[in-house]
Amino acid sequence: MPIEPPVTPWVFPPAVAADDVGVVGVGADLEPGTLVAAYRSGLFPMPVDGGPRIAWWSPDPRGVIPLDGLRVTRSLRQTCHRFEVRVDTAFDEVIAQCADPARDGRWINRDVIDAYHRLHELGWAHSIETWDGDELVGGLYGVSVGGLFAGESMFHVARDASKVALVALVERLRQGGATLLDVQWTTPHLRSLGAVDVPRPRYLELLADAIALDIDPFA
Repeated sequence: MPIEPPVTPWVFPPAVAADDVGVVGVGADLEPGTLVAAYRSGLFPMPVDGGPRIAWWSPDPRGVIPLDGLRVTRSLRQTCHRFEVRVDTAFDEVIAQCADPARDGRWINRDVIDAYHRLHELGWAHSIETWDGDELVGGLYGVSVGGLFAGESMFHVARDASKVALVALVERLRQGGATLLDVQWTTPHLRSLGAVDVPRPRYLELLADAIALDIDPFA
């Protein structure tokens, strides 16, 4: 099981207090206790305009992928056999790829990288990696709290390699008894894989049920 970090000194406003774009507040820090408290409250961090200030988000609607609703095409299922999937063997490399400054919409800065590295060392943050031999060709990372997995980012350098990681993640979550895969916002790409929009009140109900589970799908 993950190591419980020191309790954060910060008190978050409730998720329902978010403004029209989903921001609950700006500030605080990225210490492990703060991050874990945020995910348990239905919030996630993202820097403001790529700078050092952190905003805490609770979008309405919220993007989730139902664990029984992932869309896996025949071609994707065939692609899954081409690659090897590993877990937590290259967390730093995965987040570094996700933070590539050449990517559109890049928001992962050094403070974020360092914060999730610390969270990974405590057993809360995890990577699902897609390998082609000795080459890391895709993957994703996120945070696991009880029956919640909060997906943060994914990347690929080989066709469909990030999708293969997602298929493996969903299988692991289902086998481990998890109930909620949070993807923050839906996009056309995520909707093609089965992501749906959930109203904030319903998300918070699903979240409460998920974090109440005394499980660790990554144990």
